Amino acid sequence: MASILIIDDEVAIATAFAMFFRHDGGHQVTEAYTGQDGIDAFRRLRPDLVLLDVRLPDMTGFDVLSAIREDHPVVIMVTAYGDVPMAVDALHKGAENFLTKPVDLSHLAASAERALEKAQLRRLSRWLSGKRGQGAGTVFGSSNAMRELQAQVALLAGSERTTALIVGESGSGKGRVAELLHAQSPRAGKPFVEINCATLRPESLDAELFGVEAGAASGGSTTLGAFEIADGGTLFLDEIGDLDPVLQPKLVRVLEGKGFRRVGGTQEVTPNVRVIAASSRDLVSEVAAGRFREDLYYRLAVMPIQLTPLRSRNREDLVELVASVQDTLASSLSNAPSSLSEAALDAILRYGWPGNIRELRNVLERAMLMARGLPAVELVHLPREVQGASGAEVTHHEPRSLAEVERAHIDRTLRAHAHNRTHAARELGISRATLIKKIRDYDLAEKVR
Repeated sequence: MASILIIDDEVAIATAFAMFFRHDGGHQVTEAYTGQDGIDAFRRLRPDLVLLDVRLPDMTGFDVLSAIREDHPVVIMVTAYGDVPMAVDALHKGAENFLTKPVDLSHLAASAERALEKAQLRRLSRWLSGKRGQGAGTVFGSSNAMRELQAQVALLAGSERTTALIVGESGSGKGRVAELLHAQSPRAGKPFVEINCATLRPESLDAELFGVEAGAASGGSTTLGAFEIADGGTLFLDEIGDLDPVLQPKLVRVLEGKGFRRVGGTQEVTPNVRVIAASSRDLVSEVAAGRFREDLYYRLAVMPIQLTPLRSRNREDLVELVASVQDTLASSLSNAPSSLSEAALDAILRYGWPGNIRELRNVLERAMLMARGLPAVELVHLPREVQGASGAEVTHHEPRSLAEVERAHIDRTLRAHAHNRTHAARELGISRATLIKKIRDYDLAEKVR
């Protein structure tokens, strides 16, 4: 729900607009009927969008725009007396759009939606500036979903012997959550050992996890495995879905508290270790396909933690994540900007991030390096695929006279109304006679209607 301020001296029109926005979008709407009342209401309420009439009883809409411009408002100007020069002037002075009365409500709704998107982007940009330097977490945010996730992590951390399973796409922060579980648990002062089950062959992983007995391999000395190295602490088994079927029964036995034997050994070793596992695979599907033991899955999934990918997180959470990553990178990138332009932030918020946090970190590091010495990271510093997600239109400037702009605008409007001069004149905010004169002046072909 957004807040909208309508400044228009025609009470009937202001009321109609207010009813439309309240009923159609559920927005909070305030009405003002003079320029000064509108300025006062804007400064008091700081609305997301201002719908501003050009002609007011005590001043012009341009005077109002000038008075509030330093607060970076998002403004749509509306008038019954508009022409192309006035529209161009409004846009140059900071308005987002310029509409002529009578305003088609579907057109108004579309214009307001675009303007509110820009308002939210500006708000998030200011929030990002405020978040930098606060040490925000690299996984969590402030939304209800993320707060519930934090509460779940805290609850699970306090149960020091309960096995934990973290599920999420690659790069979504599973390793960071595992570290938080360990850091918030009574085992925090003991070792945190990480093993990636996808990077080693089965025989090598067997030795890495459970160790090698003296004499079982060349060298003759006993080698401790991760379970013994992590004694009293936490063993994090990343990509547990890739654990070889040969080793799965051995892990089940350990999780049941029955201990294990080192490779080549005969003595039973019973570790005091909490196991945290993570997987980017769907383990339920892996169990159904016969590639993952059902008993192992249920031993691990006592209280699964599901991490959502970045594309499914809300914009506020993503902004907090961006602030955190920038804080981390800034300490090692001298003279690199920590600010993002609105266009760059817009692209980052729109992009799908298939690589999640890992990809985001790489993109921000590259962009900050490229923007060294500049006040902010701009859209051009982002990779092409991220730039392409921006809602901004990137076009080359084409020099055109005001007459050329007016001619093209009138021609488009005539075509939109099938060359009905009465309807076109109404939309353009000029008389039918004026339109006919301009059609002649600009030599615009038309079907007489």
